[in-house]
Amino acid sequence: MRTLHDDERRARLARRHGLLDGLPDVEAATRAMTVLHATEAATVHLALWARVPGVTVEDVDAALYDRRTLVKQLAMRRTLFVFPRDLLPAAWGSASARVAVQQRNQVVKWVTQAGLAADPEAWVAAASADVLAVLGDGVGRTTRELRELVPALEGRFALGAPEKKWGGEFPIGAWVMTTLGAEGQVVRGRNAGHWRLNKPSWVRRDHWLGPDEAVVTSEADGYAELVRRWLGTFGPGTENDIVWWLGATKTAVRRALVDVGAVEVGLDGGGTGWVLADDVDPEPPAAPWAALLPTLDPTVMGWKERAFYLDPADTPYLFDSNGNAGNTAWWDGRVVGCWVQDADAVVRVLLRHDVGAEAVAALDAEAERLTTWLDGLRIVNVYASPQMRSARLS
Repeated sequence: MRTLHDDERRARLARRHGLLDGLPDVEAATRAMTVLHATEAATVHLALWARVPGVTVEDVDAALYDRRTLVKQLAMRRTLFVFPRDLLPAAWGSASARVAVQQRNQVVKWVTQAGLAADPEAWVAAASADVLAVLGDGVGRTTRELRELVPALEGRFALGAPEKKWGGEFPIGAWVMTTLGAEGQVVRGRNAGHWRLNKPSWVRRDHWLGPDEAVVTSEADGYAELVRRWLGTFGPGTENDIVWWLGATKTAVRRALVDVGAVEVGLDGGGTGWVLADDVDPEPPAAPWAALLPTLDPTVMGWKERAFYLDPADTPYLFDSNGNAGNTAWWDGRVVGCWVQDADAVVRVLLRHDVGAEAVAALDAEAERLTTWLDGLRIVNVYASPQMRSARLS
């Protein structure tokens, strides 16, 4: 069994993730990463900025809304991602389907709790049918617009303790739409707000993607395809990495590894990882490289076990308690700090290690390049890391 040492894993990361030489376009970059995180809308554009030389906001939006080669979909770990269009059927049959069941059960629970109907399951089914009927004209509508046309969506339920900042009463419509989205009955169409904000208009899947997209992969085949893509992007990875990233069971992951013919390799420290059978050849060293990656970037969020690119002592500063990464600064395959914007929207790099003059100059050049690209626009992060938050206070 061949061992892939940490330096080789970092060289793989650099090349395959487009962080060493870049990738030709937004579709190629998304495919290279399997999917892009989209929980924070700005992550999509900033992750592509880091990988596609010369990319513009218009380039990204054209792929999402005009060509529709990239599509936002709720999937693994109840997280919103941007998928290459051809990977959607695999998600609809596996990871998204798993989330959809959880979502629908949660909506039924809240309908029951709020006393909105004597038969909560029938209520959810009727509300869903009414939404799909309204969207039958092919016009995209935001959740607020749909609440005006489907009165059931205005029903309110209590979430959390009222005294908590996140607690109170909320319209149930957003949760119904999230459920329909997870089920793949509707998709997120054109964004109704600025590109750095999530304000989707909802469109029926058959209108946005066409009737030929109605085929859904079986659960087993869907998980196998997702694991195949993940291994191509992130391999080698451990079983724990894949279970965490996929949000599935060990049973599903083990079956998928068999189905794709994955093979075991050794890792530094004596662990065992998995790669595709045709992906065991040695990786040549990579020249030093610098990158500034956004909150929840797919590279940073690709593995649960991160010691090969991250000093474990830095985790409490760069990740929240749920494992969500903030902005990160990279040098030569390792996270060495984060980046923030000052009051004038200038990007500043905050280092956690002495990385030397060459690294500082390269990271400062990336910061200047990103400042120019953002052109005065400030990004507000929901998932700001502790180091990012402390910089804002100082």
